[in-house]
Amino acid sequence: MKKEKFSIEYIFNNVSSLSLWNQLTTSMGLSSWFADKVAVKNNEYTFTWHTEEQKANAILILPEVCIRYRWINEPDPIAYFEFHIHTMELTGVTALEITDFAEPGEKEDAIDLWDSQVYVLKRTLGI
Repeated sequence: MKKEKFSIEYIFNNVSSLSLWNQLTTSMGLSSWFADKVAVKNNEYTFTWHTEEQKANAILILPEVCIRYRWINEPDPIAYFEFHIHTMELTGVTALEITDFAEPGEKEDAIDLWDSQVYVLKRTLGI
């Protein structure tokens, strides 16, 4: 069954794009909020949660702006997850847009998971 694409945006007050970028792309940053352990070799990321391990490739990198990951074992040829950093024009605050794909009927659960993960991310950044 084809997955459904969705995007969510989060506001990060008083956070530089470089600090946020490091949390989204480095093994140390990602292991502080996204997974228990992250290893990076070239553009291949190995994420570990307890004893489960998954690998993803970084298939698009625009430094300090956007990184797109694709799970190596993803059966849907168009599915990926992406972090896009931008500045809100009116307020000047940093925003993070997350794009992901979910099975039909699982979108709300996926959004809830991202909400909880981003809550941890904000705490690691001191907000």
